Amino acid sequence: ATRMAAEQSGREYLARHRVAELLHGLGALLLHHRPERPREFLIQALERIKLAKQTGVDYPYLMDEPNLEAMFEMLDTASQGYITLVQYKEALKTLGLSAQDVSYEDGTNITLEVFKEEV
Repeated sequence: ATRMAAEQSGREYLARHRVAELLHGLGALLLHHRPERPREFLIQALERIKLAKQTGVDYPYLMDEPNLEAMFEMLDTASQGYITLVQYKEALKTLGLSAQDVSYEDGTNITLEVFKEEV
């Protein structure tokens, strides 16, 4: 019983601190950029996140315009020029951003321009 309680406590801790989302976002950045020195790259990314939290500035601009366009193209597999709201929310989560403030109606299609501007 103690082991199960410890596991549950661990899961709650990870969820409360959004560790899975953070690691997923860092993994996505690594795969996208494929830096020669991944550890240093991750340290810099975490430092930018820390700075953003300390200064109250939005999520650090780890994703510049070409990166956002590449991410959009990966999501828009049929090259329709838009992605679904579900895909958009998943992209936000992948980047470590909150999808709670998204004000679009279900069924809304998100264009590249909206994607770049919003993210």
